[in-house]
Amino acid sequence: MIVVIDGPAGSGKSSTARAVAERLKIQFLDSGALYRVATLIYLNSQNNGDSFFDALKESDISFYFKEKKFHVLLNHSDVSDEIRAMHVANAVSTVAAMPEVRAFVNALMRQAVQSGIYIADGRDLGTAVFPDAELKFFMIADLDERARRRLSELEAKGEQTTFDEVRKNIEDRDLKDSSRASDPLKQADDAILVNTSGLTFEDQVQMISEHVQQLIAKNA
Repeated sequence: MIVVIDGPAGSGKSSTARAVAERLKIQFLDSGALYRVATLIYLNSQNNGDSFFDALKESDISFYFKEKKFHVLLNHSDVSDEIRAMHVANAVSTVAAMPEVRAFVNALMRQAVQSGIYIADGRDLGTAVFPDAELKFFMIADLDERARRRLSELEAKGEQTTFDEVRKNIEDRDLKDSSRASDPLKQADDAILVNTSGLTFEDQVQMISEHVQQLIAKNA
């Protein structure tokens, strides 16, 4: 079973999905991390299209959720922290817009959820990757609020950046994600809209947890 949370960058979907997974003891799938590892491969291939796609197909990418953290391994090396750096964030929307990359990442995710109960976050999960998901959410928040959240995350990891730089990065990603030709960011017709600007983190986790618990009980 798969539950999906879509929304723009910094809306709180990843942290919320992780918290729900931890609270309900289910699996968490971070689609953004998978696009970030593809972006890391792209940057390491010096932005060369042909060598990038070859490297992507030949890469061994694995992932797991443990102790509240989504771990990603690239060729058996843990890159979970490296993929969160700003130079990766600045390029991820460009890489994620490539149809070949989307097909590759979507295949990884669909294979991962063949068994068990998962909650996943992304931008097009409810519309393109898992259109038949039994429960869908779409999270939004004010741009400045999203920038403050992302800046706090980066500062906690020792990343040197500014509010304006982070805000511009998110604003640019919003535009690219919503206007790309392949699977643009948009709310699925059957998704529950969650505006996190006026909610505490505990409020949004509790609300989504209750919906998921009801679904699990229904399917038991």
